[in-house]
Amino acid sequence: MELFFQVLAGLLAAVAMSFALAHAAELPGKMRLGQEQYFIVQSIYYPGFTIGGIFEAASILATLVLLLLTPVETTAFWLVAGALAAVAVMQLVFWLVTQPVNKLWLKDAKLSGSARRFFETGASEIDPAADWTVLRDRWERSHVLRAVASMLALILLLIAIAL
Repeated sequence: MELFFQVLAGLLAAVAMSFALAHAAELPGKMRLGQEQYFIVQSIYYPGFTIGGIFEAASILATLVLLLLTPVETTAFWLVAGALAAVAVMQLVFWLVTQPVNKLWLKDAKLSGSARRFFETGASEIDPAADWTVLRDRWERSHVLRAVASMLALILLLIAIAL
């Protein structure tokens, strides 16, 4: 059973990382875009990248189960605990930094019922009059932080599995 959750946690962490890393890799190109171009490009993300959130949630659950199956007195336990903290940080950054911008940018978008509920979730602490470049920078940099956290989670899980 532990091997199953090792593989599952590693796989889910890798998939979650792929979404975050894809956003981070696009940052240099997207920072060169003007406002109109940026929002046209930005609109392509929401349908597909929201799927990544499912993998992040599943990654947290699989890593938690793996932690519970790993003997406490081992190095692997602490590596898995670190991985769990890293995937939790991904979620914290999303909900505290990324999602408020999503919520503002998508408030007038035509979305499906489930997408609307998701993007309406979270605090509305963003000033709607804020300069778009400030919001762009916040959104883009949040994904770099998420990519770093997801890479750390994957590295820690792989080391724990290899022990």
